Amino acid sequence: MREMSEMSGRHRRNRRALLQAALTCAERWRWPVVPGAVMVGREPDGGPRGLSCSCANPACAVPGAHPHEHPLLAATTEAGMVRWWWERHSPQASLIVATGGAVAAVSLPAAAGARVLEYFAALRIQPGPVLATPTRYALLVAPYSYQELAELLVAQEETLLPGGGPGRVPSSVRYHGPGGYLVLPPSRSGAGGLEAVRWLRRPVALPGGGVRLPAVETLLEPLVAAGTATPDGTRLAY
Repeated sequence: MREMSEMSGRHRRNRRALLQAALTCAERWRWPVVPGAVMVGREPDGGPRGLSCSCANPACAVPGAHPHEHPLLAATTEAGMVRWWWERHSPQASLIVATGGAVAAVSLPAAAGARVLEYFAALRIQPGPVLATPTRYALLVAPYSYQELAELLVAQEETLLPGGGPGRVPSSVRYHGPGGYLVLPPSRSGAGGLEAVRWLRRPVALPGGGVRLPAVETLLEPLVAAGTATPDGTRLAY
C-alpha cells in the first residue's frame, strides 16, 4: 500500500513538472512544443512486465523520446493548447521541442561534449543552453538554415586534417535544425523509463521573452574537432 502511494505521488510530481516545463518553453522561451511518446507498461509474451515506448515498435531506438501521436508540425507556443495537452490529453508525455524556427542545436557524443564544455570554460566562452542525455550532449544555438550549415561545414572540411588538408566532418556530430526536434527535461525516456534528460546549462530567458542563443558558427569548429576525436557507436539519435 505504501509503495503504491509513493508511486502515485511520484506520478503526480512528474506530471506537474512536465506541465510546468512545457508552459515555460511555450510562454517564457517561446519555443514550440508538442507531446511526445510515453513510456508504458507492457507484459511481453512469456516475459516479465516492463516499460516500453508507446509507439509499440519493439526496436524503437529512442523510446519515449520522439514525436508520436501528434505530428511535429503540431508544435505550438499557445499556452492553452499546451496546458490541455499535458493536463488532460497526455500528462505523462515526453516534452518535444520543434527545432528550426525558434531554436536549433548541434549534438555530439557525451564524452566529446564534456571535453568541449571544458574547452569553452577554459576560454571563458559562453555556449548557451546545454542538454545531456545518457549518450549525447546537445548545445542549443540560434536557428540556422541547412544552406548556411552546409557552407559552414564545407569550410570546416577544408581544414580538418593536420597541415590544413581537407577532411570529413564526422557523423558523430548531428544537427537539429529545420524539421528536427529535441526531447527536453524532465522527460522520462530510455531503458526503464528513467528521467534521462537533464540541463547542464539551463536556458536564460530574455526580459522580453525568448532565450539568448549563440550563433552556430561561433561553436561549430570545436564541436567538429571534438566529434572527430570521438567515434559514435550509439544508435540513439537524441
